[in-house]
Amino acid sequence: MTTKLLQRIAIIGGAGFIGTVLAKRLHEDGHEIILIDLNQSEAFPDKSVIADVTDLSELTSALSGVDVIYNLAAEHRDDVSPVSKYYDVNVGGAENIIKAAEANGIKTIVFTSTVAVYPLKPANLQTGSRETDPPAPFNDYGKSKLEAEVVLKRWAEQGEGRTLVIDRLVATFGPNNRGNIYTLMSQIAGGKFAMIGNGQNRKSIAYVGNVAAFLAHALTFQPGTHLYNYADKPDLVTRDLVSTIRQALGMQGMGPRLPYPLGLIGGMGFDVMAKLTGRTFPISAVRVRKFCANTIVSADKLEETGFQRKYSLEDGLREMIEAEFLHNKGTS
Repeated sequence: MTTKLLQRIAIIGGAGFIGTVLAKRLHEDGHEIILIDLNQSEAFPDKSVIADVTDLSELTSALSGVDVIYNLAAEHRDDVSPVSKYYDVNVGGAENIIKAAEANGIKTIVFTSTVAVYPLKPANLQTGSRETDPPAPFNDYGKSKLEAEVVLKRWAEQGEGRTLVIDRLVATFGPNNRGNIYTLMSQIAGGKFAMIGNGQNRKSIAYVGNVAAFLAHALTFQPGTHLYNYADKPDLVTRDLVSTIRQALGMQGMGPRLPYPLGLIGGMGFDVMAKLTGRTFPISAVRVRKFCANTIVSADKLEETGFQRKYSLEDGLREMIEAEFLHNKGTS
């Protein structure tokens, strides 16, 4: 389905990973785009507005004449300090966005939230967490994003004709992303990865090209509040995820393996070194637990919107590896 109306769309956090891909998609669809961020967009420097989501005055001015807001701005790293930054940016930013929207007469907001609002262990181990399951965030990132959802829902309910789309994202990967999937690829490519555990646990992940397409698809939704989990299906078993990456890198087999107890002890050792040295390491006890856990969510509700994914997870993984690890291989 295509949108009937070309609009002036602001992407807050538009210079980031998902924001850049979304901006390209909306621009190709014919929309006028404005990218609001702390940094200038490399892809659309002439469409960039430097503004801070925590500064109401800057934000209100930047959103003048806008029809739709995409809120992708977030503090999301595991090691943000102090933790109050999560709430200043994620919750305070949402509060400023709705004030700026009201000041400018904007009635549509699309918000990228997170599946971190759910407990680590889903109520249904077979399907994963559903949108109707009670939230139970396990960290300050998830807690702050859930509070932001509440702020935005209140805005949607208090005005006639308002549209709010909340997209709870799983770990999203693609070229130029430096998240968990990139770290895994980099460790495998550098020969520094060992499979911890049996690799039979499942992971819900998403390719950025599909995520951007769904966010664009959200422009077709009617007024009201719409809440969706976003994950590309079917979920991958961890050993299949690792195998796909190794094959794309030209490697054979599954590589070295470690029993889960040994891997966890190793992660704890890196935690100790991090405290002693003040350095950040790619391995920690929390990351080992998350890597070996079943981290899945249901995307059944999303399927009901009629959205069609263009890329499989395997397609996305291979494209990212080609762009990040193979394209310039052998060149200086």
